[in-house]
Amino acid sequence: MNTTEQYKQNKHPLDVIDDVYEYAEEGLSFDAIEERAGGGEWERLKWAGMYAQKQEGFFMIRTKVPGGYLAPEQAEVIGECAEDYAVAPEEYGGAEQNELWGDAYVDITTRQDIQKHWIRVEDVPEMWERYDEVGLTTVQGCGDSARNVLGCPAAGLDEHECFNAQPVVDAVSDFFTENREYANLPRKFKLTITGCSHDCAQSQINDVGLVPAKKEVDGEHLYGFHPRVGGGLSDGPRMASQLDVFVRPEDAVEFTRAVAQTFKELGDRNNRGVCRMRYLVEQLGPEKFEEAVRDRCTVDLPTAGTEMTVGYQGDHVGVHDQKQDGLKYVGFNVIAGRMGGDEFAEAARAAKEYGTEDASVRLATDQNFLITHIPEENVDDLLAEPFAQEYQPDPGPFSRGAVGCTGNEFCNYAIIETKKRTKRWARELDERIDVPDDIEAIRMHMSGCSASCAQPQIADIGFRGETVKLEEGEAPEGIESPNEEGDNLVEGMDFGLGGSLGADNEFLDWVESAVPAHAVIPALEQLFDAYAADRNDGEKFYAWCRRVDNERLRSIMQGADAPVAGGVAHGD
Repeated sequence: MNTTEQYKQNKHPLDVIDDVYEYAEEGLSFDAIEERAGGGEWERLKWAGMYAQKQEGFFMIRTKVPGGYLAPEQAEVIGECAEDYAVAPEEYGGAEQNELWGDAYVDITTRQDIQKHWIRVEDVPEMWERYDEVGLTTVQGCGDSARNVLGCPAAGLDEHECFNAQPVVDAVSDFFTENREYANLPRKFKLTITGCSHDCAQSQINDVGLVPAKKEVDGEHLYGFHPRVGGGLSDGPRMASQLDVFVRPEDAVEFTRAVAQTFKELGDRNNRGVCRMRYLVEQLGPEKFEEAVRDRCTVDLPTAGTEMTVGYQGDHVGVHDQKQDGLKYVGFNVIAGRMGGDEFAEAARAAKEYGTEDASVRLATDQNFLITHIPEENVDDLLAEPFAQEYQPDPGPFSRGAVGCTGNEFCNYAIIETKKRTKRWARELDERIDVPDDIEAIRMHMSGCSASCAQPQIADIGFRGETVKLEEGEAPEGIESPNEEGDNLVEGMDFGLGGSLGADNEFLDWVESAVPAHAVIPALEQLFDAYAADRNDGEKFYAWCRRVDNERLRSIMQGADAPVAGGVAHGD
């Protein structure tokens, strides 16, 4: 077993919940925590939803939001807890910790979670108490167990929905949360469940994805799910395989349990680099994996029926009609997913003020959020609220499609800064580049390392962070080296083009490596000039990037007045 598995053998990871209460009561420092529980405690704390920040003494804490659905009072508590607890100390800048957001902010993630930074262990029990009052949890927000279950953020609202799968999302989430039998899997276990024909919940890149289907069973016409398994990103990305199975909604919990059992028994617990379930599916093949699941499932699993998925959307920004007469939902654009806790609480209060009693706040996988059940006559008043001025539902295409991971501001793995850069670049690109009128969004995803938290492989334009060494004299004035020695090192990134999900799903190609960050916008200007001149009618940017060979794409980028190909990844 690898070291992480040994940590989990030494103590069941869910037992760390009790430890957190002890650490908080005694006010233990990081050194004292490690002295008492050993180095493995940092791994086990992930089951409490807590990651140690790179700034010692502070945690990032992750709130699970199944299907992205929040009642207004839940969203309000999340925002208020950010204001009260996600506060940077003066030695790290205090309220001015970040020049764009200050502190006390929330991050909406690509898994419909909420993350808060600068959390002290002594504040966690009080936060949990406030969460308990409104039905929220951070338990298993991280760690080798079932993570937040994704769903369509417009579940129950859109006409193109086959059926509302939010109750199934909730049932599966409830089954796995705090379930000791399935809380120690070989690796993280990511599920997505939707009744939406547009696959907004990204089944193709999850360990398990349930998408809508229909089938006649014993003379009865039923709606249910087709399962997809073994999808994922990071190193070794893989699109999910569809099984020859039809899952009734009432059997979804048992089916996902059987998949988890298969993973638990057969998954790799030796090499941490290949422990994800997609490697097991690839090793066995989809047919053998299906056999293993059927052997462990206690309900009848008919063969597949008729597929109901027609494509991929993943974007709910804007003002949209609900299928309920006279009601709208509004999708607000949050570039890189970060906004003030006070603003998030304001959005929750606005949902209560302007919406019906069914109003909700929904988190989307593109790091944006929705407010639902707004009577048509109240929409203008909602859009006039102060928070809405920053997160307007009619952004430019780069702002609309921008996604950014946590970056090296807090993450120990990230090589480059991402949140501020994503927001600044998106707005600058909207000003500098004229995108064809029929293109609403350009998906530009920035990950600070190869872990793919920002999902760059499925973007029109994807970046993953590198430290780039330039030739002497190529670093422009004002660009500082990220290390003390100077030695002409700058932040940079691998530059990928042409990714998408849906019927024409494909991972992007990493077209150019080790591009200095200051050369990216000039390179994109060159690409979009060529795209505008060369595109076919209605051709999307990712499709054009696939049609044009990589050598030509590189030559177009290198036509910029910037050292697009002027560096190498530091250490190469």
